[in-house]
Amino acid sequence: MQTGHRTDRRVHLQWRALSLLMGIYDFITVAAAWFLALLVRFDFSFSLTISTSYFEAYQKFILPYTLFTVLILLMFRLYRSMWQYASFTELVRTLGASLLTSIVHVVGITLLFREYYPGSRMPVTYYLGGAMAQTFFLVAIRFFYRFIRHERQRRTLNRESLGRVMLIGAGDAGQMILRDVNLAEKPENKVVCIIDDDPNKWGRYMDGVLVVGGRDDILVNVKKYHVNKIFLAIPSANAEDKRDILNICSSTDCELKQLPGMYQLISGQLSVSAMKDVSVEDLLGRAPIQADMREVFSFINGKTVLVTGGGGSIGSELCRQIAAHNPKELIILDIYENNAYDIQFELKSSFPGLKLTTLIGSVRDSRRIFQVFDQYRPQIVYHAAAHKHVPLMEDSPCEAIKNNAIGTYKTAYAAMVHGCERFVLISTDKAVNPTNVMGASKRLCEMIIQCFDAKIKEGKAKELPQIFTHLGEENADKDGTGRVFQNIKTEFVAVRFGNVLGSNGSVIPLFKKQIANGGPVTVTHPDIIRYFMTIPEAVSLVMLAGTYAHGGEIFVLDMGRPVKIDTLARNLIKLAGFKPGEDIKIVYTGLRPGEKLYEEKLMSEEGLRKTDNDLIHIGNPIPFDHDLFLVQLEGLMETAYANKANIREKLMEMVSTYHPANISATQPAPEEQKAVG
Repeated sequence: MQTGHRTDRRVHLQWRALSLLMGIYDFITVAAAWFLALLVRFDFSFSLTISTSYFEAYQKFILPYTLFTVLILLMFRLYRSMWQYASFTELVRTLGASLLTSIVHVVGITLLFREYYPGSRMPVTYYLGGAMAQTFFLVAIRFFYRFIRHERQRRTLNRESLGRVMLIGAGDAGQMILRDVNLAEKPENKVVCIIDDDPNKWGRYMDGVLVVGGRDDILVNVKKYHVNKIFLAIPSANAEDKRDILNICSSTDCELKQLPGMYQLISGQLSVSAMKDVSVEDLLGRAPIQADMREVFSFINGKTVLVTGGGGSIGSELCRQIAAHNPKELIILDIYENNAYDIQFELKSSFPGLKLTTLIGSVRDSRRIFQVFDQYRPQIVYHAAAHKHVPLMEDSPCEAIKNNAIGTYKTAYAAMVHGCERFVLISTDKAVNPTNVMGASKRLCEMIIQCFDAKIKEGKAKELPQIFTHLGEENADKDGTGRVFQNIKTEFVAVRFGNVLGSNGSVIPLFKKQIANGGPVTVTHPDIIRYFMTIPEAVSLVMLAGTYAHGGEIFVLDMGRPVKIDTLARNLIKLAGFKPGEDIKIVYTGLRPGEKLYEEKLMSEEGLRKTDNDLIHIGNPIPFDHDLFLVQLEGLMETAYANKANIREKLMEMVSTYHPANISATQPAPEEQKAVG
């Protein structure tokens, strides 16, 4: 510690010494500047031609004037600037100080001269020459160090070890990035050419670097200038333009960086260090969804909220956004303790004032679910707990039914009898015309939600069976009077969306691991497509949809345009700095069991109704016999818990759009028919 103090003191003394030397320099050169003006006026012949009156006036005035000038320079903070980074601001301050003191000099020496020699004044060339010489001396010393440093950097930039950068964008952001590259303390890059789509800028220079053309000229100039890095500095560009430019850039071997957004430009925080790697989301070409969360705030504010599966990718993001909306209490329930611990630790650090409860438990455990609802009485439930991995659920279909369908039923039942206000099911587009067990189980979840809503609105909540629960403390109707089923107002809704980028089990983490291992990257089919959304986007819309609920709706989120998985894989390989098919091979493995080429967002007969938000729609409920469904569900549960092999046949009886084997994955399944009963 003492060594550090000595170092700081030494640096401080060095700075004070440099400031003192600068002050002495200013004192001497200011006096010399005005004397030089006299010499110039009289042809540098001091003894013969300079009038005694002029020299006496100069002698009497120059000492107080130089002291005054040093004081003004001190007031303008010109002894505290870091001149190795001198910029336009320091230049303006120096010129301002010199102009002010020159005016004082002209007025002061004129008044002094007329006091001794009425009706006369100093020569005009003295005034002009002195002011110009003083300004030159003051500016020269202050920018001399920057000039020397710039020259050293310029020579250093010619070394082949530095990155050769193509800068895309000759606007304000590009100029700031270029300046940051040129003024770097330890240069790592050199901008060798600039790309801009404005033809008026082509062939012109920005800080000495040529604007070589538009986006169509990227590839040829990468080769011409031996570019190995590309910096995208157009934060105001729309998503489609960025996608098109980045797709061109990704076909090169260059490292890609881009600015995060307009905020850094407006706040003046643009720098090379602020640039981020290009992500796969940038290559999707869809503008980020910006949801107005004010309705969510008023909905969640001051309420107790439960998130099942709160440690998963969707559940944890739900917890983050809920925590930011001032709930009375946030309860996280998850079966996997490591995930639950991670999100608990994160939220405690980010929201120290949050009342947070983290519980371990399974939605399949009736006693545990009843215990949680009885103790904490959540007013809002986001049900994200589910098995979601399609191939794994094909191998373990009974587990998908136990966890997804029966787990949803048990959680919904506990919510209903414990006074929950809103139950939001996280569903998936795989529930539409499912070809796999996971999708069929999620369609069952949606039907369960519709059953609960219908029975509650009909005043028949008592008819909902408390299936597969243990008689005892968790029994809803403990006293046998049925009063627990009176005045139930729980609203049940489902929110359906597609794949989320980077979620657990999604293709992107898998592709990244395969790329890191040197390949190959496995794609099931060259034509397979999926809808994608980022996790924060999906969760924001889930929460917003939950505020629109009146019960029974299936909300469908606008996922934008579908993306080819093959294109996604190739872009990830390019972003990692490799060439698809050469450095990293792509292998097509064929569609997996239960997988289809496309995902749909709703069934054809559901139709869509608009909400106040253009990104959220409501699928009109498909009618089905609720009583028959509930009877079939109990039978399905018994089949699942007995781990019987005929579970798929039972599923097909309940979800007629589910066709696991004899329907081609490339063809749409028949529409769901109304159940007979």
